[in-house]
Amino acid sequence: MPLDSAALQGETACDVLIIGGGPAGATAATLLAEKGRRVVALEKDRHPRFHIGESLLPLNLRIFERLGVQDEIAAIGVHKPGARFVSDEHGKHTAFSFAAGLNQDYTYAYQVRRSQFDEILFRRALAAGADAREGVRVLDVTLDARGGHLVTARGEDGAMHAFRARYVIDASGRDTLLATAMGSKARNPHNNTAAIYGHFRGVAPFGEHEDGNITIHLFDHGWFWMIPLPDEVMSIGVVSNPGFFKRRRGPVEPFLMETLRSVPSVARRIEGAELISDVTTTGNYSYASRVMHGDGWLMAGDAYAFIDPVFSSGVLLAMASAEMGAEVADAWLDDPARAAGMAKAFERKVKRAIGSLSWLIYRINTPVLRDMFMEPRNRFRMREGLVSLLAGDVHANANRQLPVLAFKGAFYALSLAYRFGYRLRPEGLTKVPPSGPVTPAAAG
Repeated sequence: MPLDSAALQGETACDVLIIGGGPAGATAATLLAEKGRRVVALEKDRHPRFHIGESLLPLNLRIFERLGVQDEIAAIGVHKPGARFVSDEHGKHTAFSFAAGLNQDYTYAYQVRRSQFDEILFRRALAAGADAREGVRVLDVTLDARGGHLVTARGEDGAMHAFRARYVIDASGRDTLLATAMGSKARNPHNNTAAIYGHFRGVAPFGEHEDGNITIHLFDHGWFWMIPLPDEVMSIGVVSNPGFFKRRRGPVEPFLMETLRSVPSVARRIEGAELISDVTTTGNYSYASRVMHGDGWLMAGDAYAFIDPVFSSGVLLAMASAEMGAEVADAWLDDPARAAGMAKAFERKVKRAIGSLSWLIYRINTPVLRDMFMEPRNRFRMREGLVSLLAGDVHANANRQLPVLAFKGAFYALSLAYRFGYRLRPEGLTKVPPSGPVTPAAAG
């Protein structure tokens, strides 16, 4: 599908124009450039730049290997053997080791500074031959699969740039450039949350020493993350509903500190800790676009959807969708008819992955699911199935899905028991007065 040369005057022509140079954009740019495609990737900021989403999952390792960056990521990361959940209501904690999951190919992950991580991926795209530009903000996209999509952007110096692309991948992250322009972005009605976070030094480890696990501290109104980063830095954030954050009176930093000190297990760890960064707020956490792809374009990663980060899935979902999206784009450039079927399969896989994790996310504040996390059972290999989900193994084969289905079945059975006043305790089902989180067990 060659472009009309007359239309290219004053424009830069390319096979694929990628909006965004984060994990999704850099992944797609690398893979397409390695296939010999003319790729332009436009990143509005300059690397290194701060970004949240510092905890990775084991299934990220497979993509690192494909990109050839596994050694560089290992050099900047804190080894992450699993995840720990802490509940003051239950008076206990539970650790889930990735090595105990159903997928034994990838049994650990990393905690990383996103400034370093994203720069490694962006430089890899450059090395692969992509025309990856920083400090260039996309302003407008006029979709035209026949004549070529017209993308207009502005550089840091104010200069305007025009690109004529045969295919466009929107990897603009939470900017959601195409979804916003199309009016297709919709807030997730099942999970309307926000977050406040910052970096600290001098945070006490959960145990005698730091073990690299991400720790999720549950409390009545949501949850906290604690992510150990290099140089003894701890990323700490609180995620809750907008109603909780409306309690804030005055600056955000004192509110964050007050919230951290209100939960005993968290307060113990931050006593004497020093805040070494600005405190950042993020609202409207969960959303999705009503459309994901069209003729000669698609959305990848957060540009399509973002879900609550309680299970650290954001970077994996972004890179995996970009990997699949790159295959769709490459096929479309040669045979749009064949690519149409691939695009539908791409959409099904992305939605399935999001749905697998969303099932847990929608229920993380329910007493029943919290009981199951604090009192994990491995009947029918349920615990192994849960660990596999936590590891990001969301495209598992049928054999790996059966333990997950067993876990869900147990949840619904325990939800019924909860209605009659029973809770899961170490000794088994016990009739106790309802307490703790008041969110009713989800039925969907």
